[in-house]
Amino acid sequence: MTSSPLAVRVWARRAALPVALCAGLAAALTGCGSDPDEGTNGVGKLSATEIENKARSAADGADAVRLSGTLVSKGGSYRIDMRLKGSGGTGTVTSQKSTFGLLRVGDDLFLKADAGFWSHSGSGDATAAAGKLDDKYVKVPSGDPAYQQLRGFTEKSVLLKGMLGLQGALSKGDRSEVGTVRTVRIEAGKDGEGGTLDVSLQGTPYPLRFERAGGAGVLELADWNKDFALAAPAKDATVDYGRQLPAT
Repeated sequence: MTSSPLAVRVWARRAALPVALCAGLAAALTGCGSDPDEGTNGVGKLSATEIENKARSAADGADAVRLSGTLVSKGGSYRIDMRLKGSGGTGTVTSQKSTFGLLRVGDDLFLKADAGFWSHSGSGDATAAAGKLDDKYVKVPSGDPAYQQLRGFTEKSVLLKGMLGLQGALSKGDRSEVGTVRTVRIEAGKDGEGGTLDVSLQGTPYPLRFERAGGAGVLELADWNKDFALAAPAKDATVDYGRQLPAT
């Protein structure tokens, strides 16, 4: 028995409908056989270990970055917002009790804070010094015990290496976004308990967001390779305290 021309046309229209819908919605849906990595840098197709290596290589090769977020340790939590490059860095560190600015140009390191920061210890020396140090750049002597600790906040390579460590076996997680940038997430340990790292799927595969292991804070990395001005403060805005800063 042969089908009538009308029946054939009706069947053809019905068969074509899901195909047309699939094509029309492909940009919005992950179904219909669309590729989730279409239009990306292709990093999402790699293994978790390969993605981490790509992200680290990209970070190491960048001239500058902005690192911001919250860090949690046994001593409490604090927020950092630092712009970093090879020749130095500038930004702020905020703890539960105070905020101070840091500026490093080469080996010269400067600390800027208000009078409350300098007089926090309550010692006579600190209280007496607070007035003249208020809102001034204080050059941190290289021999001061605090020099290396504070300088670490301004060292791009040191800061990234120390803060972007994933702990445990790596696995590839879901696609996500940081701001408007598409990312792929890699996770360490069971359910990401060893940390998670979001890596850009657009352009260079820079790390964009890092959640530290054990709830020890979340950091965002932005402005990769965007240069910024870095210069020593004017002399009238600087105080040279001597060999050692007052205790805080």
